[in-house]
Amino acid sequence: MHALRVIYVIWLRELKAFVREKGRIIGMIGQPLLYLLIVGQGIASGMSLNRSADFDYLKYIYPGIIGMSVLFTSIFSALSIIWDREFGFLKEVLVAPVPRSAVALGKICGGATIAMIQSAILIALAPSVGVTLSVLVVLQLLLVCFLISFAVTSLGVLIAARMRSMQGFQMLMNFLIMPLYFLSGAMFPLVSAPGWMQMLMRINPLTYGVDALRNVIYSETTTMVAGSAVSLLEMARQSGLIRWQLGTDLALCTLVAGLLAGLAAYVFSTAD
Repeated sequence: MHALRVIYVIWLRELKAFVREKGRIIGMIGQPLLYLLIVGQGIASGMSLNRSADFDYLKYIYPGIIGMSVLFTSIFSALSIIWDREFGFLKEVLVAPVPRSAVALGKICGGATIAMIQSAILIALAPSVGVTLSVLVVLQLLLVCFLISFAVTSLGVLIAARMRSMQGFQMLMNFLIMPLYFLSGAMFPLVSAPGWMQMLMRINPLTYGVDALRNVIYSETTTMVAGSAVSLLEMARQSGLIRWQLGTDLALCTLVAGLLAGLAAYVFSTAD
């Protein structure tokens, strides 16, 4: 109970700090709109999916844009660890008689919650790209986004625990973020990638997170093909745009999230 109270307090502090930063909230709203309206529409206008002429590329990239939003928000949430260490708050917390691992988990939960809130903005825009939403689909999407962001924030905390400068952390994160995103299947399908790239995509945990998002997003959407309604989910699976079942994706994401959170808690506990 003591550890849970620490996790809750750190989580609540992260949320309060986020709410008080008006510029960050404006950026949180504007960033998803930028991704969807400019990046998504711009790429969709110049690309097509060769394996499925009837599959709208904007519908394909939409889950990837949600994954991008979650990835960027989550990984940089860990930057607050270095900021708190710089200004002394973290030192005060670490000398308190509380488990250090609980502090790390509180940071992870706070960052994951903020990323999930941002993903909700993009989820609300689903009808604009022709995706059908229901209460069940929205809840499933929020849970998948939280799971992805929990894993990514854990990775950020794991690295930030040993970093001493914000500039060094940002450079290292940029080096990791772009390969994670581009090799996740967010912008192009695994089946159309070269063989060596397919191998890298299969070992990238974010690939399974984006695949899970597609499994959920397409689950209740139909599209017209040759005058008849066809399930978008089945079309995506037949075209190779979705590679695994939702259960497989969630199991692997949960495993990675648990491992990264455990490592982050351990490294944070042993850091100076």
